[in-house]
Order: sequence, then C-alpha cells, then structure tokens
Amino acid sequence: MKYADIKPNDIANGPGVRVSFFASGCRHACPGCFNAEARDFNYGQPFTQETIDEVITLLRRDYIEGLTLLGGEPLAPENQEAIRTLIKQVKEQIPNKSIRCYSGFTYEFIQQYMVPNLPYASAIMQNIDVLVDGKRVDELANLNLRFRGSSNQRVIDVQRTKKSGSIVRAL
Repeated sequence: MKYADIKPNDIANGPGVRVSFFASGCRHACPGCFNAEARDFNYGQPFTQETIDEVITLLRRDYIEGLTLLGGEPLAPENQEAIRTLIKQVKEQIPNKSIRCYSGFTYEFIQQYMVPNLPYASAIMQNIDVLVDGKRVDELANLNLRFRGSSNQRVIDVQRTKKSGSIVRAL
C-alpha cells in the first residue's frame, strides 16, 4: 500500500486535534472529491513500519485525541492489510486514542460483504470507534454538516452499533 499524506495536527476530520492518515487508492470517484489525486493506488509514499512508527509517535502527544483514516479509500480491499496492521499497533501501544475512519462504503456493505469475505475487514471493524460511511454526493453536499461532506453520510459509533444491532450515531 501507499499513502498520500499524514497530517500531524488536523482539526477538520473529527473532534479535537487528530492525526490524519490518508491512504492512497479509491475506486469510488465521487464528484467533488477533495483529494482526487489520492484515487491512484500508486500515488504517494510506500507504507512501511517506519510509517506506523511515525503515526504512533505523533499520536503519543497528550493533546492528540486520536487517529483519523481517510483517503483515497482506507477500506479498499488492497489497503486493508496495511490499515489493519496500523490500527492494531495503535490500539496495542496507545489504546486510549480513538480511531475514526472515513469510507465511501456503507456500514451495511462492510458488515455484509467485506467482513465475511475479506481477511482483514473484521479486525479493522473491531478496532474502529467511529465510521463516517457513504460516498460524498454533490447534490447532498452541505458545508454546515459536522465532519462529513454530504447529508447521506452517517457518523456511526461502530462499537455501540455492533452491540445494539442497529445503527447508533456518533459525533
């Protein structure tokens, strides 16, 4: 996997100050995508253990709330092994930091298709606290929405949703 960027002090992609990790590669091609260059799976830098170490070092700062995964598409099948490795090490080393993931895939698609059919999807979903799901839709874009680009996207508390069996919203 390659990654497009790491933002060490991001306040736009989740509550508080966060470290944002932008995976490369996306097939959704949402009109109005704010990160279109990251659609290319070969864009950016190689993802290595040094990349994970950098993210963890940034997350250790007291004022950092957590990690946000964006893209590109962090849950693209090609990216899942690396994303699972990253979040596994984050949760092992600094479990008090939240993990938020933006995906063009819906929660239902991830649970019904990805989890049973892809080897890393279940482990990823076990470690994500919040999922912002769904493609960005130009006709539903709204600059007043908090932490999402269009009104079809949901901000889901993943762990509470899994326990309850129905979607539980988060912010």
